[in-house]
Amino acid sequence: MLVLSRQKDESIVIGDDIEIIIVDVRGDKVRLGITAPREISVHRREIYDAIQREKQTGKTGKTGKTGKTGKTGETGETGETGETGETGTDDK
Repeated sequence: MLVLSRQKDESIVIGDDIEIIIVDVRGDKVRLGITAPREISVHRREIYDAIQREKQTGKTGKTGKTGKTGKTGETGETGETGETGETGTDDK
């Protein structure tokens, strides 16, 4: 693990397209600003862990918020999918 010291308004760059900026420091709390491409997910650890638990629950066959699936096994917000696994109307 790389450990760096930064002050307010200083940043850390990861690769060519991710930047983490120290926005504010108050007591034991640090506010970060993160700039990353849209295709890279950025989550707080507790949210990431919840997403992983939900994915694992889906793999074991238990149904949660995802509901019914189509042939590909992917679901969308409505919980029901068509042949391709995408939600919405059939435009055929």
